[in-house]
Amino acid sequence: MKRTRSVTQYVCQECGNPSPRWLGKCPECGSWNSYAEETVEKAKTAPARRARGDGPQPIPVISWGGEARIPTGNGELDRVLGGGFVPGSVILVGGDPGIGKSTLALQMLNYVSERAGPGGHGFLYVTGEESPVQVKMRAERTGVSSGDVYVLTETSVEAILQEMEKLAPEIVVIDSIQTMFTETFASAPGSVGQIRESTARLMQYAKSSGTAVFLVGHVTKEGTIAGPKVLEHLVDTVLYFEGGKDHPYRILRAVKNRFGSTNEIGVFEMLDSGLREVTNPSEIFLSERPYNASGSVVTPSMEGTRPILVEIQALVSPCGFGVPRRTTIGLDNSRVSLLLAVLEKRVGLQILGQDVFMNVAGGVKIEEPAIDLAICLALVSSFLNKPLDPGVVAFGEIGLAGEVRGVSHADMRINEARKLGFKKCVLPRINLDRLKPGDDSIALIGVDSVEGAVEEFF
Repeated sequence: MKRTRSVTQYVCQECGNPSPRWLGKCPECGSWNSYAEETVEKAKTAPARRARGDGPQPIPVISWGGEARIPTGNGELDRVLGGGFVPGSVILVGGDPGIGKSTLALQMLNYVSERAGPGGHGFLYVTGEESPVQVKMRAERTGVSSGDVYVLTETSVEAILQEMEKLAPEIVVIDSIQTMFTETFASAPGSVGQIRESTARLMQYAKSSGTAVFLVGHVTKEGTIAGPKVLEHLVDTVLYFEGGKDHPYRILRAVKNRFGSTNEIGVFEMLDSGLREVTNPSEIFLSERPYNASGSVVTPSMEGTRPILVEIQALVSPCGFGVPRRTTIGLDNSRVSLLLAVLEKRVGLQILGQDVFMNVAGGVKIEEPAIDLAICLALVSSFLNKPLDPGVVAFGEIGLAGEVRGVSHADMRINEARKLGFKKCVLPRINLDRLKPGDDSIALIGVDSVEGAVEEFF
């Protein structure tokens, strides 16, 4: 008979770093008062384990039938996943409370079951936070009516695995992973050890059965998935659901994807009837754009394989205190400070002593350097209080010498601007020289330096 002994240790609930005693500050992540006591059952004699699979195999003899993905029926979700679910994969989605994670998961199961048709595989929705009646109320509100979607209220991983073996579902949703626990681990549900062990058990089942597992995760006050990072290392795909409660639009972004790109985003609109996919985000983000207002410039940003037109807003005002303020929303604050220094040094604008506020309309976060030229034009427009022509879009990377460098996918950016009726496009001259001749519906203006771009319009 195998004997076990209980070992008590303290584990940081932010990063998972263990310690034999309680610590006020975690030496790994620097969090204060984050250690909690956990009890681990350890066997005195480790049992022999078989290697999973057929043992070591040479790469050429491994059989592979291709990625038979499961389309979800939702174009935005399929775009982020890389074409749909891969059988046997584990997907983790996190986001702020109330942003729509559970609604997205329930609607996704309904889409997949409708595409599969009657008589197909079952789809299981496991909830540890709501009763079946509460799930039914959400289903009626969002139009989920498929008879192949089953609801299970359970928090024990062992009981969930038994039901999964009986039903043999094609996709399983666990909402949420922080409420699950395994009886083989002695700590409380929600602790780092429980989350890690529960996820590992579900991952083993997914890999052996080919069932795709969709995990819903809570986030911490810093905006990262609670669990902590060890949970992201276990799964195949990590998605973040972003957006403010005061804004109807939601953005689904992949930060890890073993089966696709991590540059794609999906745009949704939260309605009373659930989430609706937004097929033309550019038109949505520019729908409330003010015309003939200084500090407003439109730029095409590449999000994966899709260009999206967004509005860059700048407000430059005299500094009322000794230290000028720098506030940015949706942009890299360090990048904006760098561009302010370039404008002062290369263009001669006395702008570093001004208060600067910048925003990307629509709640989008942009990090690519191709929007540098649009940021500079917005800053100059607000500083001089001269509005830019509303029919102009601009893109290009700016170096420290004030030069405008070429960017990728210039033709796709221009085509997106043309579709929405813009008449002029300011772009790097090197991109202009490489473009093939097209129609004359949009005028292309090539610039070599940020000084030349400022002189062109101001």
